[in-house]
Amino acid sequence: NCFEVVMLYKIIHYPELSSSEGMSHLTVSYNVEFLQSTMMKSMIEGSVRDGLKENFESYAEILSRHVKIADSAGMDKERLLAPLQTDHQSDIRLAYKYFCNFTVISTVIMALYVLVHIFLSRPGPLMGLEFKGLDLPDTFGELIISGILVLQLERLLSMISRFVEVRVQRGSDHGIKANGDGWLLTVALLEATSLPPVSSGSVDPYVVFSCNGITRTSSVQLQTHDPQWNEIMEFDAMEEPPATLDVEVFNFDGPFDLAVSLGHAEINFLKHTSAELADIWVPLEGKLAQTCQSRLHLRIFLENTKGPETSMREYLSKMEKEVGKKLHVQSPHRNATFQKLFGLPHEEFLIAVYACSLKRKLPLQGRLFLSARIVGFYANLFGHKTKFFFLWEDVEEIEELTPSFTTVGTPSLLFVLKSGRGLDAKNGAKSQDKEGRLKFQFHSFASFSKASRTIIGLWKTKSSAIEQRAKLEEDQEDENYVDLNDVQSVLSIGDVPLSKEYTLELPIDADLLMGVFDGGPLEAKAMSRAGCLDYAATPWQDARPGVLERHASYKFNRYMSIFGGEVVSTQLRLPSDDGDGWTVYDVITLRNVPFGDFFRLHLRHNIWSVEAASSEAAASSGSRCEILVGIEWVKRSKFQKRIARNICEKLAHRAKEVLEAAAREIAPALSG
Repeated sequence: NCFEVVMLYKIIHYPELSSSEGMSHLTVSYNVEFLQSTMMKSMIEGSVRDGLKENFESYAEILSRHVKIADSAGMDKERLLAPLQTDHQSDIRLAYKYFCNFTVISTVIMALYVLVHIFLSRPGPLMGLEFKGLDLPDTFGELIISGILVLQLERLLSMISRFVEVRVQRGSDHGIKANGDGWLLTVALLEATSLPPVSSGSVDPYVVFSCNGITRTSSVQLQTHDPQWNEIMEFDAMEEPPATLDVEVFNFDGPFDLAVSLGHAEINFLKHTSAELADIWVPLEGKLAQTCQSRLHLRIFLENTKGPETSMREYLSKMEKEVGKKLHVQSPHRNATFQKLFGLPHEEFLIAVYACSLKRKLPLQGRLFLSARIVGFYANLFGHKTKFFFLWEDVEEIEELTPSFTTVGTPSLLFVLKSGRGLDAKNGAKSQDKEGRLKFQFHSFASFSKASRTIIGLWKTKSSAIEQRAKLEEDQEDENYVDLNDVQSVLSIGDVPLSKEYTLELPIDADLLMGVFDGGPLEAKAMSRAGCLDYAATPWQDARPGVLERHASYKFNRYMSIFGGEVVSTQLRLPSDDGDGWTVYDVITLRNVPFGDFFRLHLRHNIWSVEAASSEAAASSGSRCEILVGIEWVKRSKFQKRIARNICEKLAHRAKEVLEAAAREIAPALSG
């Protein structure tokens, strides 16, 4: 009777969001009023504060099941991403900001000054070595001024070229909208600072994001250690909340080179709040990146379009089919306690809890918590608390071990993590093998069969979900793949200069070697050995008298190109001029490769028969093969020299490998 608590509920209506949904803000205030003085005033105020906080956290959890919560991060998403979705600044304004510097202003003033001087001056008589049409500087001063003006104009033209290319280049995944309902991940890539240098000199960075087997790639920024992207990448809806986002910054050095990593980072959604993710600076890992203190500026938003209640029930229903038992929805209080215990975000929900022992030098009795993304363990032995968790996706293997003396005669479960993963939970690991894999062993379950079935079912479902997402993305790419029969010939023979890269002499007759272009098993084996996946080719058809035409398609493996990439080519086959061989023209178009739409590749094989060099092989003839490569530029690019050098070398080497692989396949048949 010495105090009372006064509560004030205030509901404020907010303007509608762009999604045309109404929104209100509920504020709850309280005050403790003491009716008489007491020595326990501070203790009473603290108890009231803690009790009300716990009570309204449960109230908010129950309210979120019936009303869509517009948290601050969700409200800020539209406001924070709005400047990136549309360019508020015109090209004229951007050009003004870019060119408004001393170099440009001084060059323009000096050029105008010289032009005005030319108009005001009268032509002088020819002197020295001058003749009509050639006016040379008459003094060293004029020569120096002319040189300075030329250098300034060259630098100005370089700036104009760079500005135009920066405005033209766009990332292939920038602006692609997400599809489906579920967990939507949106990543806004703003900028990077202090990227490390590379041996080639100029740094042309781009960023690759990976989440649940899906990748998104940014555009390439030109020659800068502090790039600014301002691009938005969206990932298609996922049934389960993602646990991590992998980020890696590469340096672009041609579509066929192994990209140089400038730094990488992993963002764990379970260790950051939505407010932190909405504006986060991520330090990059790597020797050079850590030395240069490289950082990446991101804005990350993870939202659930289905609502927490629907997602939870759908997930549990799917798990029940895999586990073979009924999984009950945990109470809001147990969920809140679980989240508070391990410091997890509010969307993480508890699936099951099992009392068990953690095997270490001394067994430790505690509880094993299972959720959609983590496996957690908690024990409290006489006030000494042991607490850790690791991700399902970090688990490489789960083994059921038979009863033993060390496990008190009960069966146990052994969790083996992937190498280098789960290091935050190392304090609970039983051991670590030579490969760096942590091992956790749990035993003394009340019902081992139920716990084992649930745990293994959850792990298998989680590990297969990522593989299914990656396969689904590949299938979607295949649906968008160009039908070979619809590809039109783009050959422009004779218009593109070709340079000879290789000349081979093989102990195989030219007609037999041409089997590598007939679409049979020999061609498939040779292309596969050269790193070409999913190879397919249409039959040869008459294009015109004496000329056959066909279309082919395949994909590069990761060894050939870090980007993967797809190839659609149109080929012509015709007899050589002397009738003693064949010529095969191949025009190649690259897809899903940076700057792939800027050029087409021209490849020509000249194959003809030659007499055997030795008398022992006089009964059989060999063949000589010439490989010529050229590039047809469709658009201008600052990377033309680098791309040309990179592609000509790689493409010619791959063509050489195909012919050599074909020769190795044919040789045993001839000797047999």
